[in-house]
This record gives sequence, structure tokens and C-alpha cells, in this order.
Amino acid sequence: MSGPNRPPMSKADYVYSVLLQEIRSAQIPGGTQLKAAPLAQRLGVSITPVREALRRLENDRLVSYQSHHGATVIDLSDDALFEYYNVRAVVEGLGARLAADRIGPEQLARLRERHESMVRDAADGNRDRLGEQSQDLHLAITDIGGPAFLSQHARAVRNSYPVPTDASLWLDAEHAQRHLDAHAELLDALEAGDGETAERIMIDHVRAAGTYRVGQRNSEH
Repeated sequence: MSGPNRPPMSKADYVYSVLLQEIRSAQIPGGTQLKAAPLAQRLGVSITPVREALRRLENDRLVSYQSHHGATVIDLSDDALFEYYNVRAVVEGLGARLAADRIGPEQLARLRERHESMVRDAADGNRDRLGEQSQDLHLAITDIGGPAFLSQHARAVRNSYPVPTDASLWLDAEHAQRHLDAHAELLDALEAGDGETAERIMIDHVRAAGTYRVGQRNSEH
């Protein structure tokens, strides 16, 4: 809803926000062609705001244009995917190192509550939300460690490549338990104020997710 000092959302802004959310949540997976006319019909707008929104998504490097093919949602190569997870590892690892020096008792308690909620869901077989919960936990740690700049960078990196829901390592019980164990060790390091260990655990944790994702995708081809 628009506030008294906020102009109403334009049609192009509306289309952009819808497509951005659908791409980031992987409802529209990588490699999908985005045709203006069907999108305009689905979203109840003319073709012009759809084209404007697609150009904005191209600037965000979420879609690419090719002659005679139009807009396509970018699907990262293995090399790019490897780079993505390594950038995440560096940024979130630094966030964990800084958080070890800055975290307070209430913040730590909230992180442990999130972790325990994930443990309960995993035990009950409710693994479909674990990926989202893990992201929230990681970003919460980065928010503590680097509220001025680092947290924004962490979100920007994650938003640049949404992991499809059905590709999440959290759907695999063995992998889920391994990463829950890593979260527990990470929280212990934060509580101990051990930034070096917290950084190492986070880096290894994120890189392991990348290795899983690349291996899983290659097994599909």
C-alpha cells in the first residue's frame, strides 16, 4: 500500500517486482525464456512496461538478451556457480569473524532459537523450509558482524543467483544433518568469541554447499 508521501507503483515497477521475486525464488528457473506478450497478459498490463522491466532485469544481470530469442533467465555455468559460492564464502565468512567480536547475549539467543527450530523441523522431516531458514540464519550473522556494508553485500550476492527449491541440499537428510552440525559449531565459536574458527567454519560450510550444487547439477545432465 502506498503511504501518504510515496507515489503509487508504476506498471513497470509492478512487473519488475513480480518477476524479480519469481526469479529470486526460482519460481522462474534459469534458462527460461521470458516472452513479453504472455507476461503482459498474465500480469494484466501492456507490453511496454514488461519490456521496461525486462531491461531492468538485464541490468541486474538476471536475464540476458539474444538475437531472435529475446530475454532468457540467466543460468550460471559451473565456473560461474563455483565463483558465486566462493564469493559467498568470503563475504559470509568475514561476517562470522566480525560477529564473534560484536555479538551480544540476546543476539546469540535468537540465533540459537533459529537453529533449534531448524533441528526440530529436520527431525520431523519438514525439510522444505530449511534452505530459507538457513539463509535467514546466515544473513542474521552477517547483519551482526557487518551492519554498515557487509550485510548489504551478502544479500546482493545471494540475490544474484537464486538456488532452485528442488535443488536445495537441505532436502537431503544426510546433507541437512551435516550442515546443521556446522551451524551448531559456528554458534559455539560465536559464543566463545573465536572469530578465526567462526570464519573457517562458515567458509567450509558455504563451499561444501557449492560443491554439492555443482555435483548435483552435473548429475542431471
